Amino acid sequence: MIGVFDSGSGGLTVLRAMRDKLPSSDIVYFGDIKNAPYGSRSQEELSLLTIQALTFLQKRGARSIVSACNSVSASLALSLFDMFSIEPQHLIEMVGPTASYFRGSTAKLALCATPATIRSSVYQNAFRMIGKDVVYEPIPDLAGAIEFGGSESEMEAMIRAAFESVPSGSFDALILGCTHYPLIANVFKKVLGDDVVLFDPAIAVAERVEDLFWPREAGYGSMTFCISKDSDHFRGFVKRLFPNEKYTIEVVE
Repeated sequence: MIGVFDSGSGGLTVLRAMRDKLPSSDIVYFGDIKNAPYGSRSQEELSLLTIQALTFLQKRGARSIVSACNSVSASLALSLFDMFSIEPQHLIEMVGPTASYFRGSTAKLALCATPATIRSSVYQNAFRMIGKDVVYEPIPDLAGAIEFGGSESEMEAMIRAAFESVPSGSFDALILGCTHYPLIANVFKKVLGDDVVLFDPAIAVAERVEDLFWPREAGYGSMTFCISKDSDHFRGFVKRLFPNEKYTIEVVE
């Protein structure tokens, strides 16, 4: 069984891409809505929340793990996963697959993410290792607005404010470094225009999932969503992204 965790609804975008690659895998998803958003939390808080999520997923039978939260940095995730005796080939996080995807690319890159992700410098360091510079901009409060049903005009204003000081033409591809952001790709397009390519890291992560987890994680195609707080918005996102899938949603303590 594959375990996926995120601070809430954002990881559903990763799970959707995974599902397209591995439709028969059994998956348990944990969305920590009670403690969302993670993007403004300290490293100590993120460590504790990650430990709790991993403990829950392993108790539910997950052998392979996908950390679908960019705010849980690669270094933090790897150090904590070592505590849980998870083999490297059973662990996938967001940053490594994304940087690898752009190895050899000539695209001029920009990254937008939560303050915690930008502050950790994990993406910046990963791209530096493959010889690429990246323009980066945090977008405070956007993930929370998406998670809890903010208005489109409110979210558009947040994106415009984040990019108002970025010179025009300084990038032609934008990495959506928070799993919530692809849920409002239309708003990013409205602000940035059609000339900027939006890249969803879920694409790279799903390819890595297929490479590492198949056929080991072949199963019956079951999907269970566990959330730490009930949310109509979460349920709506699940219905929107998995309209033809059978699944269960549980509210857990």
